[in-house]
Amino acid sequence: MWQYILIYFLVTTGTFLLMEGVAWATHKYVMHGVLWTWHRDHHQPHEGFFERNDYFALVFSVPSIATIVLGFEVPWLWLLKPIGFGILAYGIFYVLFHDVLVHRRVKLKFIAKNRYLRRMIRAHQVHHRCREKEGAEAFGFLYAPKKYEPKV
Repeated sequence: MWQYILIYFLVTTGTFLLMEGVAWATHKYVMHGVLWTWHRDHHQPHEGFFERNDYFALVFSVPSIATIVLGFEVPWLWLLKPIGFGILAYGIFYVLFHDVLVHRRVKLKFIAKNRYLRRMIRAHQVHHRCREKEGAEAFGFLYAPKKYEPKV
């Protein structure tokens, strides 16, 4: 039994970490590429709570839901469950970090004191300085190079 728990943990964690590469590539080549029409309003001032960019959350939830359901419904595809949960965990992290901490779409009194969080927030702020499809940098959410370390 403990072997399955270990496998679940390792696959879920590995999927969560691999999702950073998927998110980076999707952000750079899809959101700032062929689907810029959905992502544009996220880089420009707009009114209201919802953005076209929020469609991505719906689209990206499909692989998570599909893998979890298939993993439960088809016994020999059981390994899809921890993959789906890893995708789900990344999605939850994304919402908490991106929408709550960085963009303050949910109003919380929170000041990042942790160096890692401050670097990630600064990298995302640098990303948003560019309001156009081309020219943006810092496309990741879990990792940002040291060059984004805030100056003290």
